[in-house]
Amino acid sequence: MSRIDVFVAPKPSPALIKIMTFVNRIVMLHGIPGLRDLLPFNRLAVLHGVANVRHIDFPDDDRRRLEDCCGTGKATFITPNHPEFFTDWMIDKEIVSQVSPLAASWATHGVVNGLGRIMQKFWLANNLIAQIPGNSGAAKEHSVAWALKGHGVLLHPEGGVGWHANVAAPLLPGAIEMGFEALKRGHATDGDFKAWIAPVVWKLAFTGNVEPALAQECGYVEKSLKIERHATDTLAERVHHIYATLLSRDESACDMMPDAQGSYAARQKRLLIELSRRLGKLIPVESGAPVDSGAPIQSDTNEIAELLRRSRRWLREGAGDPEEQRRVRALADTIQRIQRVGPWAWSSPRITQEEIAEHLKRIRNDYCKGTLRDTINRFVPQPAGPRRAHIRAPEPLGLHAWQGSADEALAELHRRMQDAITTIVGQVEAGGGFIFHPNPFYHR
Repeated sequence: MSRIDVFVAPKPSPALIKIMTFVNRIVMLHGIPGLRDLLPFNRLAVLHGVANVRHIDFPDDDRRRLEDCCGTGKATFITPNHPEFFTDWMIDKEIVSQVSPLAASWATHGVVNGLGRIMQKFWLANNLIAQIPGNSGAAKEHSVAWALKGHGVLLHPEGGVGWHANVAAPLLPGAIEMGFEALKRGHATDGDFKAWIAPVVWKLAFTGNVEPALAQECGYVEKSLKIERHATDTLAERVHHIYATLLSRDESACDMMPDAQGSYAARQKRLLIELSRRLGKLIPVESGAPVDSGAPIQSDTNEIAELLRRSRRWLREGAGDPEEQRRVRALADTIQRIQRVGPWAWSSPRITQEEIAEHLKRIRNDYCKGTLRDTINRFVPQPAGPRRAHIRAPEPLGLHAWQGSADEALAELHRRMQDAITTIVGQVEAGGGFIFHPNPFYHR
């Protein structure tokens, strides 16, 4: 088993954590005052702030609400939303530095274990837990033990970054499961022990008009993907044209005739049905029983999610010959990539420049590959301009007082997170904090 697949327990260094918190706050988030807005210094990410978050709106009441459910006699699992890569760690670290400085944080195994031994030691000293796909038992055990010490554990229940800050994706159950396990162990020695699931959400908003920078990034994507720009298109229309062209390529690869007149949503659904049908024919339901080809998948989100789950398990088990594995992996990866543009993309007749920026980052992450510039952007994506982070801590979920099932707890966690995100968006919009454009993905 390779090092990337093996869980290694973090060895937190309080001194290093304090240093990194300071560096994070100055260099990674805010930049260097006095230099961050002056040419040519404002072109350097380390001077204007790698995440370019100039202002943090984290009300005292929210901070205290989060702080109150952390500490001795409590096992706390902090669950932020996950709208953006790299900035997530910056903001998460800023939050835990204020409420639970020694909280452990989950991160992808590729970051913790995949960048060499020196970087592995660095991340483990910063108390990062490597999430090992298909082999998370040791990480969960360590997390429960650490939470029982009162330090807290942070993990993103949405899983991977989706680049859709206004919508909380369906949540994974890990935090809820570990919370109930910690509660059971805590009650074994202390009848008053409490276990909390503490949601946190944040939304980034540009502090001004960044359309020129977004247009420049859009031009890079068009050139990289060899997509011709329509001269009269607005910026939002250019982004839509990129996605429509990529969808056409996927349709053609699937021997389907692209429907240039159809809406993006209808075309996507039609393609997902066909791809899911093909994948379903390759993956047995259970005990070797094939999927009934007479009952094709109808592009129901839950149905496709179950198909993808079976596919991942089938691949982990090493079933089938190498050619079958290649076909299954390719189909599953294509379905997941296409699904990353969800119904939220066409739900509103208006689109903000923040949502346009998210589309561009998602495209660059999913399609622009092969150059050093693309690799750096995937790990440290650069925003189009300075931003304000609006952070809120909804009411924590006390598992010690919860009367429902684990599934109901997960649904309640999702509701609290989405309600808080929606409230932030409404408040920023009411304050004139968004610049809107007509949304070309929208169809009645």
